[in-house]
Amino acid sequence: MLYVIFRFLLRVLYRLLFRLEARGLHHIPASGPVVLASNHISNLDPPTIGVLVPRKVNFMAKEELFKVPVLGPLISAFGAFPVKRGGVSKEAIKSAITLLKAGNVLGIFPEGSRNNAGAAKKGTAMIAIRSGATIVPVAIVGEYKLFRKTLVCYGEPLDLTALIDESSPDMLEQVTEAVMTRIQEVAAQYH
Repeated sequence: MLYVIFRFLLRVLYRLLFRLEARGLHHIPASGPVVLASNHISNLDPPTIGVLVPRKVNFMAKEELFKVPVLGPLISAFGAFPVKRGGVSKEAIKSAITLLKAGNVLGIFPEGSRNNAGAAKKGTAMIAIRSGATIVPVAIVGEYKLFRKTLVCYGEPLDLTALIDESSPDMLEQVTEAVMTRIQEVAAQYH
């Protein structure tokens, strides 16, 4: 219930301040595991990609945020779970796969951080493949300027059939590259 109330409040706030609009929401499956893989341009991105989606979107968040007195419990209530920065967080990967295998939606930023533009990590590919989730590429188009339009664009789900080959040592790199390419194509389509 808390999630629904805050999502409504954030929708109003984001639409007023950033004139937030969504394109391609119909590309998000109504049920089953889904990874929303997005570009990452601001700290405002997690609510941006989740606030207009009819399903609850869960996120990984840097573990330091969970230690902030009011923020920690709040983001936990919204379905966020901690990830250690600077290395592979096995606990976060397990949590993500479990969440997806239960049929939920996970919002993730393949670049890992805002300062890592273009240098994607393989975690998104590994999580999606191991959980059997559908990957929907997402592009945030705009700069969060007050009263200027910001778009969140959801592309068609990726068909990774041709790339998934467990015997290939480059499989995760190929899937990661395909995801990043589609995010860029979706961004270019609406830019």
